Amino acid sequence: MHLIYRSYLTKENYLNLLIFLMPASFIAGNMVININIILLILSAIFFFKKGIFNLKYYFLDKLIFSFFLFIIFTGFYNDIYFYLTDAYPKGINTIIKSILFLKYLFLYLTIRFLIEQKIINLKYFYYSCSLCSLFLCIDLFYQFIYKKDIFGYEIIFARKLSGPFGDELIAGGYLQRFSLFTFFILPYFYNNFPKKILIFLIPFIFFITSIAIVLTGNRMPFVLYIFTVFLIVIFQKQTRKYLAPFLIIFILSMGFFLKSNSIYKKNFQSFYHQVVNMSALAIGKPVSDRAVPNHIKEFNTFYDTWLMNKYIGGGIKNFRYYCHVRPNQDKKPILSNQYIDNKKHKFICNMHPHNYYLEILTETGLVGFLILTTIFLIVLYESFYKKYFTKLQIAKNNIIVPFIFLFIAEIFPIKSTGSFFTTGNATFYFLIMAIIIGLVRRDNLIENKS
Repeated sequence: MHLIYRSYLTKENYLNLLIFLMPASFIAGNMVININIILLILSAIFFFKKGIFNLKYYFLDKLIFSFFLFIIFTGFYNDIYFYLTDAYPKGINTIIKSILFLKYLFLYLTIRFLIEQKIINLKYFYYSCSLCSLFLCIDLFYQFIYKKDIFGYEIIFARKLSGPFGDELIAGGYLQRFSLFTFFILPYFYNNFPKKILIFLIPFIFFITSIAIVLTGNRMPFVLYIFTVFLIVIFQKQTRKYLAPFLIIFILSMGFFLKSNSIYKKNFQSFYHQVVNMSALAIGKPVSDRAVPNHIKEFNTFYDTWLMNKYIGGGIKNFRYYCHVRPNQDKKPILSNQYIDNKKHKFICNMHPHNYYLEILTETGLVGFLILTTIFLIVLYESFYKKYFTKLQIAKNNIIVPFIFLFIAEIFPIKSTGSFFTTGNATFYFLIMAIIIGLVRRDNLIENKS
């Protein structure tokens, strides 16, 4: 028994356990996510010492280093500016936030090293994502039927279910990010599983997940989920045979559900009208002020805020300070966690502009924006392009598939989002990117551009 116990207590199993727990930590909250990240980084350094940093760094890696160094530079610059003016809060808050943000650089390097060295078995990550997603679906259905979830959380808004997330209405976003692995786990890791069962089981899983996302009332995650599924079907040949039954079941079920439930029907009708109004605004058609969603009004505040620090930005998580400096007034900021509606200027401020790209522009300026978008494009080239438009070895690597399309959904520019620099979003982005790059480099597919 002692020998069996010792055989399971290996550093590889321990590190795999930390990766396995990552999806569950997103349900548990930011504190647990941070604990998981810190344990993973410190454990890897403890086990492998300097070896974890003795990686071959390519052009992409140098860009990533540059982005983090630039964030620290903007932090110092803006805190000095705050110190020299009377209109902003004093202290070194931006510097501290910028330095703490470095943990995502270490997360990227740690995951990349563990993947390249074949220490991490991503099968366990697939298992964890699938189990957590199916549990969340069950919990949402339970909450829909009994008005309370398994943990006793009651429904806060009639058209939005949150499940175990309580008063945070993010269950749909969680399913959009993590449920995709449920689709691939059987075909990839159980080759002998009967295909006659798969052709019905996989569409059924998608159907269950789709309905669960609808119940959350999170409309953008639902759109991104369907968008991701269709991209996979288009580019991944093995999935096409599962499309027909999924489409039939999904269309009929969604039509029946929305027709029989007026609350959710109004929710999606409202989303449709918002999209129509946004499209009208984009092509210059007049739209009444009442028809413009608050998110669009918040988007508008980005421009004036960005102009204050066009090239190097205002520092991460400082949109809330710069935006609240009302234009053409005394330049004194109104520091509040609630948005401020300046009706005279049609100016709505929130904690961030609700779009990754606009936030990156305002908080890291044109320089940070160009660095990060270049990183996005290189990752897409090294993964998506080489996977589907070349005959390199990566074309045979199916484990990477869900990560590629989740990355595309994550960086999709035309969507409302949370803050890029928050714990959940930053962790997910750098986790997915590190896994992609680790898998690609493990097969020696990235050219040395240094």
